[in-house]
Amino acid sequence: MGVTLEVCVDTAAGLAEAVAGGADRIELCAALALGGLTPSVGLMAEAAACGVPVMVMIRPRAGDFVWSEVELRMMEAEIAASRAAGLAGVVLGASLPDGRLDVAALKRLVAAAEGLDLTLHRAIDLTPDMGVALEEAIALGFRRVLTSGGEKTAEAGAARIAVLVRQAAGRISVMPGSGVNPGNAAMLKGLGIAELHASCSAEVSAGGRVVEMGFGPAVVRQTSAEAVRALRRALA
Repeated sequence: MGVTLEVCVDTAAGLAEAVAGGADRIELCAALALGGLTPSVGLMAEAAACGVPVMVMIRPRAGDFVWSEVELRMMEAEIAASRAAGLAGVVLGASLPDGRLDVAALKRLVAAAEGLDLTLHRAIDLTPDMGVALEEAIALGFRRVLTSGGEKTAEAGAARIAVLVRQAAGRISVMPGSGVNPGNAAMLKGLGIAELHASCSAEVSAGGRVVEMGFGPAVVRQTSAEAVRALRRALA
C-alpha cells in the first residue's frame, strides 16, 4: 500500500485543484494562513460532492487551543454541521493552559463526533510530553494524529516523529505535516508512516483595490494540482 496523501485546502478552487491533482483525502479549512479554522457550511456542502473523503477542521478561532465553554458549544455545533453535510470526519484538538491535552474537553468533542473519522491536530506539538499525549489520543479513539514532531516543520521534527511511529505500533496513524514538499517526502515516508499531510500550495502576490481597501492580504497561497502531482511522484 502507498502513502495516503491528505491535502489541506481553504477555498473551493483549492478543493478542485487538490482533487484534480490526485489527493487521497482532503482536510477542509478556512484561513490556512492562521493554521486553519472551521470552514463555512457552504464550503462543506461543496466538498461533500468532491469524490474523496473530507476531514473538517473544527477550530472556531485562531490562537491557542484552550477552549471556553462557549467555544466548546460552538465546536459541537460545527461537528454537527460536518455530519449533516455528509463528510467523513473532523480534525480537532484541545489544550490545557500548560500545553497538555485537555482530555475532558476532548472526551466531550469525541462524543459529539461519534461515528465520524477523527484526527487529533497539532495541539499535540504543544504538549510537554508527546509520548503521553499520543497514548491519550489512542485512549480517546482518535484514528490519527497530525504532527510536526514538536518543531516548526515535519522535516525538523523527523526524529521525534520516528519515535512516535514506533510507540504507536499500528494503534494510531502518525501523520507528518507542516513544510512537507517533494524534496523531503521520501525521507518522511522512510519513517514508516502510512499518511502524509501537505498544502501543495504556492504564494501568489495580490494587489489593487481589494488589497488597498483591506479586503484581502497582499500575498495568498493557492493550492496547485501540479504541486499535488509532484508530491505524489516523490512518494512513489
